[in-house]
Amino acid sequence: MDHDVIVVGGSFAGLSAALQLGRARRRVLVIDSGLPRNRYAAHAHGILGHDGKPPARILDESRAQLLAYPQARFVRGTATAAQRLDGGFSVTMDDDGEHRASRLILATGIRDELPAIAGMAERWGVSVLHCPYCHGYEVADRPLGVLANHALSAHQAALIPDWGPTTYFTQAEFEPDPAQAEHLAQRGVSIERVPVVALLGTAPQLDGVRLADGRTIAVSALFTAPASAMASPLADQLGCEFEQGPLGRHIRVDEWKATSVAGVYAAGDAATAMQNATLASAAGVLAGVGAHQSLIRPS
Repeated sequence: MDHDVIVVGGSFAGLSAALQLGRARRRVLVIDSGLPRNRYAAHAHGILGHDGKPPARILDESRAQLLAYPQARFVRGTATAAQRLDGGFSVTMDDDGEHRASRLILATGIRDELPAIAGMAERWGVSVLHCPYCHGYEVADRPLGVLANHALSAHQAALIPDWGPTTYFTQAEFEPDPAQAEHLAQRGVSIERVPVVALLGTAPQLDGVRLADGRTIAVSALFTAPASAMASPLADQLGCEFEQGPLGRHIRVDEWKATSVAGVYAAGDAATAMQNATLASAAGVLAGVGAHQSLIRPS
């Protein structure tokens, strides 16, 4: 085999996994398309030691630290196919190149699928946000909104008043139950049942939303939890089992991030329902250690 481990995905989870393997003096290859999920955000927050840095800068620094280890390699490109071979795996690239390894770590991430409302996509990561812990501080003390698109949206709406006055837009679909409504009232959340049909202002900034009845409501940032899909077909190609989360499916893994396919590990947003850069890094550490220890077990 060309490598001991191939890591597909070079963001927080993938680089963390590869770093453990490089330090274990194993031949590790990271394949990365250069399209991390958080590429729309200008700054990353809540990451110990890196708070406020641009995500691209964090990844550049992390990649340089990884490549200081002579057994580590990095290739820019998209892994389009993966298959099991005798004693390992083969990964095919979009340029038809092929790489082989004894173990495979999938840190392939997810793709966000935003609600189909005019103005959402061009504001994503700036004034349309998913995580108050990542971005809430930067929009604090302004009028904020939560756009419902799943059953847990009322819970998200109850969080946001710690950052600013909040309106919960049910989209006429995700009505809070009586207990939730009482909690939202206690938190000072306004409930708007007429659907949002458009976002207003000069993108990527947000001035407000237009409702289906023609009214407008001033909002400076809108939180929502978009549905998600796998960003890569590799887990499906390999036959990995999945679990269904509230916003989409994710790869099923054990405590060491091993998937249902022997020799394949997964970490980061593709393998959890709780998504955050720090959590992705921690999961990558476990996947890297798990893959390494699998290499040294008696056959």
